[in-house]
Amino acid sequence: MKIKFFFLALIFTGVFGCTTTNAPQNAGTDSGQDTQTPVQATPSAPVQPDYKYVIGPGDTLDVFVWGYKDLSVTIPVRPDGKITTRLVEDMVASGKTPTVLARELEEKYKRYVKNPTVTVTVNKFIGAPSQQIKVVGGGTKPQTVPYVNGMTVLDVMIEVGGLKKFSSGNKAVLVRNVGGERKSYRLRLHNLLKKGDISANRAVQPGDTIIIPESWF
Repeated sequence: MKIKFFFLALIFTGVFGCTTTNAPQNAGTDSGQDTQTPVQATPSAPVQPDYKYVIGPGDTLDVFVWGYKDLSVTIPVRPDGKITTRLVEDMVASGKTPTVLARELEEKYKRYVKNPTVTVTVNKFIGAPSQQIKVVGGGTKPQTVPYVNGMTVLDVMIEVGGLKKFSSGNKAVLVRNVGGERKSYRLRLHNLLKKGDISANRAVQPGDTIIIPESWF
């Protein structure tokens, strides 16, 4: 009787031991076979790696001079592209990056203080005209939009409030300067904004112009 019980115990242990060993393998195989097609993310607009923000008229700058609190100021860039600080008058800022302007201010300040270290930060930006995106025609609020790195047509249209009621969005054109030559690209703004066709979106570049015709019939 004891021998019979011993053999039954061995059989019982062997069966359940095999089941326990194989279960994780089968589970791993099933989890690796996904029968649903994964959702593909919409490709993001290409970012321009060489883009650097250039100061333009209308920008507001924070000029901070380390160790000299009285020299640190917040100043606007005038329509003529120049700035005036507490030690420097009529210095050209437009067309320069904040870093370049900071280094030039340091050279100017050396006449008055020892080893000046200057940081220039743009806290309200409009940008140089050559880097702005211009929207004309059938936008709800046609205007000039400051370029932001990685910006797309959709971003620009959000800024101008979308299309007017009678705009021919799918006949819109993007005009771009490429190597000194003006090139035009057809846009499908109606499909993008009204139908949610994200494939109609595309990247914009500094200096682009978007022309949206209007149709009354």
